[in-house]
Amino acid sequence: MDQLRGVPTAAAPKRQDGRMSVVKINVLTVPAEQRETLEKRFAARAHAVENSDGFEWFELLRPVEGTDTYLVYTRWRDEESFRAWLEGPMKAAHQGGGEGGPAGERPKPAATGSTLWSFEVVQQTAPGGE
Repeated sequence: MDQLRGVPTAAAPKRQDGRMSVVKINVLTVPAEQRETLEKRFAARAHAVENSDGFEWFELLRPVEGTDTYLVYTRWRDEESFRAWLEGPMKAAHQGGGEGGPAGERPKPAATGSTLWSFEVVQQTAPGGE
């Protein structure tokens, strides 16, 4: 194990093909008056991604202080799995109607801005240094 600032770390396990997981973080700027709307929309879509091939993890991170930025963290087996979800189920979900306006009209986005960050997992650690 390597040591990084006194914290035990280990290289992320590589799959048989030698690749490691990828992380996608959607950075959403959400005005205070839209926070509840955003969180309700994510709650309403619970389980919408879990059965996607290659999906590994999801977290919606609410800002605590000093920012209006939410982070939507997803982890995928590989870039191809993320792209397949993005072009399939995610695209279909965002093209539908939903709550908000008249039938067939898409609701106004809760976020005023969005940026996608991409990362490759290089190291990870589990409780107990596993």
